[in-house]
Amino acid sequence: IRCWSNIPFITMPLSRAHGKPFAHRSELKHAKRIVVKLGSAVVTRGDECGLALGRLASIVEQVSMLQNQGREMMIVTSGAVAFGKQRLRHEILLSQSVRQALHSGQSQLKDMAIPVLEARACAAAGQSGLMALYEAMFTQYSICAAQILVTNLDFHDEQKRRNLNGTLHELLRMNIVPIINTNDAVVPPPEPNSDLQGVNVISVKDNDSLAARLAVEMKTDLLIVLSDVEGLFDSPPGSDDAKLIDIFYPGDQQSVTFGTKSRVGMGGMEAKVKAALWALQGGTSVVIANGTHPKISGHVITDIVEGKKVGTFFSEVKPAGPTVEQQAEMARAGGRTLAALQPEQRAEIIYRLADLLTDQREDILLANKKDLQEAENKGRLALPLLKRLSLSTSKLNSLAIGLRQIAASSQDSVGRVIRRTRIAKDLDLEQVTVPIGVLLVIFESRPDCLPQVSALAIASGNGLLLKGGKEAAHSNQILHHLTQEALSIHGVRDAVQLVNTREEVEDLCRLDKLIDLIIPRGSSQLVRNIQKAAKGIPVMGHSEGICHVYVDADASVEKVTRIIRDSKCEYPAACNALETLLIHRDLLRTPLFDQIIDMLRVEQVKIHAGPKFASYLTFSPSEVKSLRTEYGDLECCIEVVDSVQEAVEHIHKYGSSHTDVIITENEKTAEFFLQHVDSACVFWNASTRFSDGYRFGLGAEVGISTSRIHARGPVGIEGLLTTKWLLRGDNHVVSDFSEHGSMKYLHESLPLPQRNAS
Repeated sequence: IRCWSNIPFITMPLSRAHGKPFAHRSELKHAKRIVVKLGSAVVTRGDECGLALGRLASIVEQVSMLQNQGREMMIVTSGAVAFGKQRLRHEILLSQSVRQALHSGQSQLKDMAIPVLEARACAAAGQSGLMALYEAMFTQYSICAAQILVTNLDFHDEQKRRNLNGTLHELLRMNIVPIINTNDAVVPPPEPNSDLQGVNVISVKDNDSLAARLAVEMKTDLLIVLSDVEGLFDSPPGSDDAKLIDIFYPGDQQSVTFGTKSRVGMGGMEAKVKAALWALQGGTSVVIANGTHPKISGHVITDIVEGKKVGTFFSEVKPAGPTVEQQAEMARAGGRTLAALQPEQRAEIIYRLADLLTDQREDILLANKKDLQEAENKGRLALPLLKRLSLSTSKLNSLAIGLRQIAASSQDSVGRVIRRTRIAKDLDLEQVTVPIGVLLVIFESRPDCLPQVSALAIASGNGLLLKGGKEAAHSNQILHHLTQEALSIHGVRDAVQLVNTREEVEDLCRLDKLIDLIIPRGSSQLVRNIQKAAKGIPVMGHSEGICHVYVDADASVEKVTRIIRDSKCEYPAACNALETLLIHRDLLRTPLFDQIIDMLRVEQVKIHAGPKFASYLTFSPSEVKSLRTEYGDLECCIEVVDSVQEAVEHIHKYGSSHTDVIITENEKTAEFFLQHVDSACVFWNASTRFSDGYRFGLGAEVGISTSRIHARGPVGIEGLLTTKWLLRGDNHVVSDFSEHGSMKYLHESLPLPQRNAS
């Protein structure tokens, strides 16, 4: 722990031999020495007179945060000309107003004209004020800043270069942030086409080239170039087909069309790319990003250093396979082809996948064994997750049966007419089912999820992106290979893609133009993280599975222990396992209550007492910390309620709207419970474990949804479909239906076509 002005902060153990730039974004968190280049468009206001103070304060805060982590931060800044222009305009207006007031009277003030201001004079007037502003801002974080002004000539003089290098190293050693700028008060006009002077020298004609030169001279790990665009596009930003380039490789310049330069400043995107490639060649990693967007500018620098997908990352290492963006586009194209197949052809693919699961059983189990061994050796997975990771012959057989159910039930899922209306004579409207588009399914420690979800996506004609956990890498790889083998029989291999890149889940959730629905399968923390990270993409799922079983006063002795045992002990790690047991007060200290407690002890279930239950006992189990807990193991909470009404209120207050059960022989009480509990699944005298797509006869499920729109409960094929409207007319126009028109609306319901009986 280091201290500066009595404020402690943690120093990160950062060290890296400079030589090669980082190959992947995820490695940027190891960057120790960082240059942040602030373009003129970032630093200045929209009117180009004065500084964007709020934006600048946010940047200083981020740089200070990274400096206080033990990194060595340097800033290459623009803004002196804009700040000076603001000051000089103010002085000229003031001077003119005084002179004209003395000679011409107040009536002439409105005719004053401001002369064109020369850039060098503006820079001279603005440089001291700009630095004073930086000093004031950094002082708020107990950080000292120092100003350095350079010109191109300083880099051609060997002695000056050594002096500059020594000064910068000494400032960094003293934990001071150098603020570097071109000395625009004396710098000559830039020579055209003089960005690059050979392989080893870059001409300093703007702050982009200055930042690149400094980054290489100082052996910097990372250069962050902030501008007024999101990054590098394959065509000018704003054009219809422009796409942001996530990773740019040397040699890709031919695939890029550059637009005009920014509204202010000396450089444009072409200058930035040349400078970035020169820095990359010198061993410095580069990211070009937007520093002006109000939603991201407050954390753009820290996001880049954390390895998040922001802007364009320059890398010398091309990945072996397609990028995740390319995979999403392949999945969309493959999904559309898949949706156009005949239902029988989609069913054939799923039947083939079911056969492959049993035919290739030994290879699948061998791959799964590798995953299990690696997980056990690393010791990072809890027992419930290890159970989910494990595959067996019986699991594979159950998977194959479920897939065949999906194939059999999917014959008329896509293109089914669900409503027909005659709008007017010869004008008929149909509402038909269609795929949602591209699904992103993110799952942890559940390799059996891959063929299930793939089959449902195939049956519903959706493209699919799969992102599995690293702990199941071997299992997922072979299961995906078998899925693509099955898809190949009808030429739609690309419809299901497995994301194997280093893509972070948060970055995947930002692909709102490529992904239509995200379905998380995993821990409640995973689901919450995805719901938080999703930017403009709907998320279907549940964050928790806090399932209740309420034992009513009229419960059957024979049914109670069987249902509770199955709900809690059959598979405690499942999201549909019992977590809270509600007991009617009249059952306390009865033989039935003793049987429940004895059964739970025999099954080695750890009991946590709710507040009311604990108050009835002299010596009680440990009192529950929270009544809203998903244990995911052989643990449960027991609480006492006075009535079915109180049980319903408890479930609404502490439950997660997943699955809740009543055990009773009183039909009236049961119906009250069924009608009033607002959960996705509500059962009477049945285990919570029936909340499952396979057990519901859906074949399988992509997950269990607790949301209130689109799909709820176990989500099978129907939940992966949406609708579109087809209108068939004959020269119909709306004006014919006006008050004086020749046609009238009929709005007659028409019979639906017969569904396929098979």
